[in-house]
Amino acid sequence: MPPVAPMLAKPVAEVPGDPAEYLYEPKWDGFRSILFRDGDEIELGSRKERPMTRYFPELVEAARAELPARCVIDGEIVIATGDRLDFEALQLRLHPAASRVRMLAAQTPAAFIAFDLLALGDTDYTGAPFAERREALVHALAGAGTTIHVTPATTDPVVAHRWFTDFEGAGLDGVIAKRRDLTYQPDKRVMFKLKHQRTADCVVAGYRPHKSGPDAVGSLLLGLYDDDGTLASVGVIGAFPMARRRELVTELAPLVTTFDQHPWDWAAQAAADPELARRYGGGSRWNAGKDLSFVPLRPERVVEVRYDHMEGQRFRHTAQFNRWRPDRDPRSCTYDQLERPVTFRLDDIVDGLSRH
Repeated sequence: MPPVAPMLAKPVAEVPGDPAEYLYEPKWDGFRSILFRDGDEIELGSRKERPMTRYFPELVEAARAELPARCVIDGEIVIATGDRLDFEALQLRLHPAASRVRMLAAQTPAAFIAFDLLALGDTDYTGAPFAERREALVHALAGAGTTIHVTPATTDPVVAHRWFTDFEGAGLDGVIAKRRDLTYQPDKRVMFKLKHQRTADCVVAGYRPHKSGPDAVGSLLLGLYDDDGTLASVGVIGAFPMARRRELVTELAPLVTTFDQHPWDWAAQAAADPELARRYGGGSRWNAGKDLSFVPLRPERVVEVRYDHMEGQRFRHTAQFNRWRPDRDPRSCTYDQLERPVTFRLDDIVDGLSRH
């Protein structure tokens, strides 16, 4: 019975290498979800064990049509746009209006990528080794249709390394390694994940004060120059010790400017068009009502950050501070420095995954 906390993975620097002990899978970039079916009753649970069923009505219909009558399956909710995963389209689903959710479900339908089996009929598989669960999952979903898919898996670490490189062009997030004898352990980091890690030199264009008050930096706002010389917002960094947060307020004070002298004025944009401000980085992807204000800085300071991959023109996840780059000209911080992964068709990863 829901809720059930999903089993988790811990990051590693290299794929574990013994094919006799491990199975490898692509790491999907979507919403982690445990899907429950008991006859016509369907429940989609989130990573934090909250219900997501109302946001994906097309998956409810697909579960009734494509899954065994009673089962619990761990997987990922994804949306494909063109030939790659579209995390932004997933975020748009978290909307309070049922009419908008139905419209988006018709325009950009989601798919469910299954990668573990917790229960089937009266059988509890959580105590079984993963190799047995995987075999049972493949058998149980052999008759699935066009919406629910079993993730690819391999015992060959060479193939896993190739997936790590090739599949990034389709928006996948890396590789997962699972011991073949691993039982299902909710909320435990017992799997392994290898994610992409890169660096980029970004302009620091502002900061948001810390929630404790204006004497500490909460996060630094990062920018890159696009082809026409416009400074685009690409994300933030914010993991600093409190003492360092206070030091940064003093260090950055000489760069504080007004919005009249700054390329970003999201609060003003939001007053006229909230969707425009959110799209170009002014608002939170998860909280449309988040404060858009920040302390503007002259774009003169450069920081090197670590990131995994891009989602459109922005960092997919919060970037991590690496080092300051006083040797870099801010105008040289452009999108051209970013690695462009080779495009890989999603249909070549999972046959039949819908593309729109």
